[in-house]
Amino acid sequence: MANQFQLFKRRRFSAMFFTQFLGAFNDNIFKQALILVLTYTAASQLGMEVSILNNLAAMLFILPYFLFSALAGQIADKFEKSKLTRLIKLLEISIMIIAAVGFVFEWYALLFVALFLMGTQSTFFGPIKYAYLPQAMKEDELVGANGLFQMGTSLAILLGMIIAGVLTQITQPLFWISVTVLFVAAIGYFAARFIPTMPAMQPDLKINWNIFTTSMATVRYLYSLPFLFFVILGNSWFWFYGATFLTQTPEFSKVILHGDESVVIFLLTLFSVGVSIGSLLCKSLTKNQVSLRLLPFGIAGLSIFAIDLYFSLSGLNIDVNTEALLGIGDLWGMSGSWRVFADLFFLGFSGGLYIVPLYASMQAYAPKSHRARIVGANNIFNAIFMVSSAIFSIVVLNALGLTLPQLFLVTGILNLVFGVFLYLKLNKHIKQAVIQTHDDERNRQD
Repeated sequence: MANQFQLFKRRRFSAMFFTQFLGAFNDNIFKQALILVLTYTAASQLGMEVSILNNLAAMLFILPYFLFSALAGQIADKFEKSKLTRLIKLLEISIMIIAAVGFVFEWYALLFVALFLMGTQSTFFGPIKYAYLPQAMKEDELVGANGLFQMGTSLAILLGMIIAGVLTQITQPLFWISVTVLFVAAIGYFAARFIPTMPAMQPDLKINWNIFTTSMATVRYLYSLPFLFFVILGNSWFWFYGATFLTQTPEFSKVILHGDESVVIFLLTLFSVGVSIGSLLCKSLTKNQVSLRLLPFGIAGLSIFAIDLYFSLSGLNIDVNTEALLGIGDLWGMSGSWRVFADLFFLGFSGGLYIVPLYASMQAYAPKSHRARIVGANNIFNAIFMVSSAIFSIVVLNALGLTLPQLFLVTGILNLVFGVFLYLKLNKHIKQAVIQTHDDERNRQD
């Protein structure tokens, strides 16, 4: 297909795209609104530290990925995906009703329950949407579809955070937050009704409901497929890397750039737009082929611009004459600020070049009968790496006493080491993966 945006004319793509976009959008409205409420209201009311509440919220959202990803993969392989998606979107509406009650009556325990349930809902949707793409797309559409999905996810996260920030600033914020998340959930269900039927890949699969033995079996199965194992390690490293940078963005915006909230949003926008553009370009740069040829450029860019961010932030000299924080307009004309902005944009751009080939490879080379379970294993590793990112940042900044620019420098250097290791491993095992995929296809046709 000459232009990947033509995919939006295909119901088999656009229905799932908007379903997943609205899901990610709603996740981030709810999460960010809850974090802002915890930060500015609940902490003082409950007499607890803001950091404790926010870390508890982050843990509750990510915990279901550890617990239920393998089970979610089995269910997505066993049952037809469009019906599963509609059930999950109905579940989202139910969870948002619980969240609305929690917001309106300021029942924070109920909001934490809703957050855990929302993480659970996202956990069960993940294997469906990523196993759906290779089933619904033609071979020459897969890279373009993944690029659009990655663009959509990045923009949904950003827009969700912005909308949450706006809603918390208006009159009766808790009421409007509740209305918004319910409205978005309802639109998401409406979009899901247009997803075409996709036959189950393994309808005779017997589901193991023991989440612990299922998770271990899924990880063991993944380990028996070396190429996919390293693809998923590389994928999870992206989430480690992105979480390390994005989590620190509000702090370095305020402490180093002396910027206000608008600067935080601007920096997050630069990163997200960079990821989106890099993701979209993957289709043209790979000529529609599922290929790892862009991976070295992504790895190099993630390291080069992280290391340059260290130098650009370290050399920044912002003259602050008042205690008032600076807006984007104030920073715009200051010497050195453009270099910081460029580094963040190209970090995102390099991330797009890095992650799309890995997602496309995961889908293309996963055995069809186990595709959703492979995505489930991917989600388990993603969760582990994201938690590791938080621990890594705490150790570097608090235990070792390094500065934020030094954290970025260390992360950039680690990325280079990991990236070389990853690329060598993927090149070593890709031939075996190609042969296995061809054998599976022949066996299926026979």
